[in-house]
Amino acid sequence: MKPIDPKNTDSRRLYNLMTSVITPRPIAWVSTLSRDGVLNLAPFSFFNGITSRPPLLSISVGRRRGARKDTANNASATGELVVNVVTEPLLERMVKTSGDYPPEVSEFDEAGVTPLASVIVEPPRVAEAPVQLECRTREIFEISPGIADLVIAEIVMVHLAEDLPIDDELIIDPRGLRTVARLGGRHYALQGELREIDRPKV
Repeated sequence: MKPIDPKNTDSRRLYNLMTSVITPRPIAWVSTLSRDGVLNLAPFSFFNGITSRPPLLSISVGRRRGARKDTANNASATGELVVNVVTEPLLERMVKTSGDYPPEVSEFDEAGVTPLASVIVEPPRVAEAPVQLECRTREIFEISPGIADLVIAEIVMVHLAEDLPIDDELIIDPRGLRTVARLGGRHYALQGELREIDRPKV
């Protein structure tokens, strides 16, 4: 085995390593609204669920040279955000929103996606996304001063496309959703072979 000590590894290479081995990662395509009414849309793969009751999720928003990104700024200032689920047809448009755009530029326009009014929160949803999670900010933790902001948000409304295959227990057939996952480097994982395995009865 090749040992690598994180303390002796520069930040960029350590990031490359972590994003290569912590895989696959779901992608939160987060839409927010600034106090000035500017729409923002950005993807984050340091993202996951925390609990189902209350329905909480976490998003780590890395800082840019010590400064908060628009997503964290907006989630803090307004207390609201929407997580849009990225699927295979949306992959390239999602990647377009990962650019380092100035705050006054709306990534909705850059990616050619449609803002759709939310029901509870002010930030719009991505109309083309088959799953949209309206959220309110619970807490934001600053990680290692100047490194990242960990956003904890509560889901207050879920929107599902009418044609999604879903059963009475609210289990969505992954073959119908076709989510995209983030891997290391510039790689993404698309829906491949699926295996259904029962848990052991103990």
